[in-house]
Amino acid sequence: MTPTQISYLTFGIVLLLALIFDLGLLSKKHTTISIKRALFQTIFWVGLSVLFCVFLFFEEGSKIATKFFTAYLIEWSLSIDNIFVFILIFTSFKIQESETGRALLIGILLAIIFRMAFIAAGIGLIERFHWILYIFGVFLIYTGIKLFYKKEEEAFNPRESKLYRIIRKYFRLTTIEPNGRYIINRNGKIYFTTLSIVVFMLAAIDIVFALDSIPTVVSIVREQADIPFSPDDILVIYSSNIFALLGLRSLFFLLKGAVNRFNFLQQGIAAVLCFIGVKMLIEIFNIHISIYLSLSVIVLCLLASIIYSIFHDRRKKRTTEAL
Repeated sequence: MTPTQISYLTFGIVLLLALIFDLGLLSKKHTTISIKRALFQTIFWVGLSVLFCVFLFFEEGSKIATKFFTAYLIEWSLSIDNIFVFILIFTSFKIQESETGRALLIGILLAIIFRMAFIAAGIGLIERFHWILYIFGVFLIYTGIKLFYKKEEEAFNPRESKLYRIIRKYFRLTTIEPNGRYIINRNGKIYFTTLSIVVFMLAAIDIVFALDSIPTVVSIVREQADIPFSPDDILVIYSSNIFALLGLRSLFFLLKGAVNRFNFLQQGIAAVLCFIGVKMLIEIFNIHISIYLSLSVIVLCLLASIIYSIFHDRRKKRTTEAL
């Protein structure tokens, strides 16, 4: 077997064992996930991702391992933005704590399926029309600028969204307390509970976020737009997405109580999106940014936004206490 085939096989085995472990031990029905438990689960998924990165380092070399780590870091940071929206969805539909974990897991598994389809379609389009990356570059810069100046009052309202209106139009819904049920049969008719609504919305919202994250990761992994994807690059794109999404549930419970602690994280993410957009566009002039420089810029943007958020939060508290 070639090193690439071994890497694909290892990824498949690790993913299967991790899902069995997660579904069997970490995701029991009707259980409330505490901050401590969420921390251990987050360490588990991040640790597993780091171990896979180390494996790639020894099996494929430092460049592929750096690509994976950079792509994973991007997906992980963009997932934090997802989490804030997910929290709004669960809060809006008043889902009980004991039912949140399983609903979130199902939504994430659906999101993974949709992501895989999007990635396959995206790779196919880029392979055939490599200039489409320049369009994605403009889109990422636009999204980054819009996100940078986004105000709190513009926050997503699940019950007033177009997505919720579509669900109400095409699905038969019930307001009966779900008690862990996603579908209820009444008088021979199938009704979807609020848990089903939440799962649909989680999967659909992730598709929207994928419009940013997938082009971003593709640009990081594929250093030149006119060079075909290698099997190693495709492995990095898929594996970084899947590992980031699987760790999203534990991160949700870990950050749920600290949703307002990172007020300037969106500015850091916006800077990353703009950087990747510029990286895509300057390739027109045959200027290519190395994966190592890209990783440095991404880490700097995210760390700076997190540190400033913490500093600003503490300064705000001292000012309030002084008054």
